[in-house]
Order: sequence, then C-alpha cells, then structure tokens
Amino acid sequence: MEDTAVLVPPWLEQLLHTPFFNVCRIHAEAARSECNMFCLHCNGEAFCFYCSSSRHKDHQVIQIRRSSYHDVVRVSEIQKVLDISGVQTYVINSARVLFLNVRPQPKSGKGVAHICEICGRSLLDPFRFCSLGCKLEGIRKNGDASFALDGRNEELTMDTSRGSVSSRQQEEELREGSTQDMYPATPSPSASNSRRRKGIPHRAPFGS
Repeated sequence: MEDTAVLVPPWLEQLLHTPFFNVCRIHAEAARSECNMFCLHCNGEAFCFYCSSSRHKDHQVIQIRRSSYHDVVRVSEIQKVLDISGVQTYVINSARVLFLNVRPQPKSGKGVAHICEICGRSLLDPFRFCSLGCKLEGIRKNGDASFALDGRNEELTMDTSRGSVSSRQQEEELREGSTQDMYPATPSPSASNSRRRKGIPHRAPFGS
C-alpha cells in the first residue's frame, strides 16, 4: 500500500476537522464576520473575509459554504488543489459543490443503485464516496485512491455529458431533498393563491 502522506495533502485532515461559521473574534462587529475561510498555507483555524484580506493576502485560500447545515466547497475551487475523482458532487443554487464530511442518513432501502463505500449513504451517480471525509477514510483503508493531482479527473466531466446544468440541477435538488441552500431562497407564492377560484358562484333566487 502506498504511503498515505503521498496520497493526502497535509492540510486536508485539518480542513475536515475545522469548525466553520463561528463569529470572528477580531471582526465580530463587521458585516462579514463569519469564519468561513481556510488557508492551505497556514493550515490553522477558520477565519473571516476581513482576516483573509489582511493576514492571508498572498496565500491560497478556499471558502466554505453551507447546504442543509452541512459544510460544502465549490468544485471549481477544490479541484485546483485536490483530485476529487470518486466523490459525488451536487448542484445547489447553480454552483457545483461537494460535501466535506459524511452526513447521517437512515439505512438505505432496497433498490438503491449507488452507495458510498465507507458510510453506505445513497448516491445519485456511480461515485465511490459521498464526501471528502469518506474518500480520506477509503484511502486509509484500501490505498486505491488518491487526492494527489495528476490530471486525471475524468469523473468530473461526467455531468457535462448528461445534459444542461439546469435540468441536472432540478433532478439533483429533488432527489437530494435539500431544505436549506447555500444562500437564502426566494419565498415562493402561497400555494393557496394558485388554486384560488376565479369567482364566487351565486345561487339563482328562489321563485315566489
């Protein structure tokens, strides 16, 4: 089995264990004070937008986002520093993302075509893992995967060959059952308005 240190960057485990979205101690009164940034150079704790501008200006920084109370990262950011092949991705609010860590799920029922090799979570597509955390565990157990970039992210292209982003997004959001997106959703009109009657029927007067 290949040395795990070769397959996994030194900052990844710290990223997966870092708590995000706490209020920054330095910029608590500022508007963008949520600690949702992580520096790959410093490999330390999470920090906010203002800390990123002042203390990590020339460093490689990634931003963490939230979906259904779970931490996600955009594929466009993370694929520059990790080989994420084998990890299920989702489209949420027009952005393709993947989850950092495993999410609890009831036992998958019969008829589920694809499941995560580590936690058993049902997947939308034929990927091996549901999150970066599960891929890390898979590397430790089997050593047959890697986060090292080698230019072979073939599985990232599978979504582009299956139709437009909009139709793919609708399918994934419905099947994922997400109740909270990364950004606040626009309130939809009340369902009762769409089923409102056009007019109120009136009875003909009784004859005398």
